Amino acid sequence: MREVESTPLVSVVIPNYNYARYLEQRITSILNQTFKDFELILLDDSSTDNSRKILEHYRSNLHVTHVEYNEKNTGSPFKQWMKGILLAKGKYVWIAEADDYAEPLFLETCVRWAESDSNTAICYSGSYLFDAHGNVEPRDVNHWGRRSRKDAAVFDGKDYACCNLYWKNYIINASAVIFRREYAISLVNSHFVDMRYCGDWLFWFKLALQGKVIEVYKELNY
Repeated sequence: MREVESTPLVSVVIPNYNYARYLEQRITSILNQTFKDFELILLDDSSTDNSRKILEHYRSNLHVTHVEYNEKNTGSPFKQWMKGILLAKGKYVWIAEADDYAEPLFLETCVRWAESDSNTAICYSGSYLFDAHGNVEPRDVNHWGRRSRKDAAVFDGKDYACCNLYWKNYIINASAVIFRREYAISLVNSHFVDMRYCGDWLFWFKLALQGKVIEVYKELNY
């Protein structure tokens, strides 16, 4: 692993558990991003497949700053989220889940929009669903309606939490999101860390209360 010569703008965290079959595609889609100012943090929650062998292959990559293995499974993905957030050095964090992948323009697009407002807490793009064979499902999972006719929209975070996230988790996939690290660190003792399910919903809600939420109306995440 390398010593970081300068602080990256984005910290990419891959929390993995038994997703060896998807890891190479996941990591490749990150290394192929057009935006290059990022560090890559690889976390494994005591996988029992050959994940470690795949992760070790990338240890010497110039973007990789951490390769961490848990001796015992934590039982919650959100403990891994926070572990990655605390290791991160970037202004923004991208939780790039191990069984997903991204378009090459994901980071470039989301960073540009996030940087367009000085108080961005969350910036996220649209997502496609795909099956285990890589087939993309045609159905709309984003439920944006007419809003998707615009390039993006910026919302006051408290309004977004009250009008959207109070009722439903509109941010359907963590891999579609970059968020402000300093705001996320304030949630280190939040109950979301101990949740097995729906912790992301609580995380987005509390994060939104601290700044702006930006929706980017392009499907850049799979």
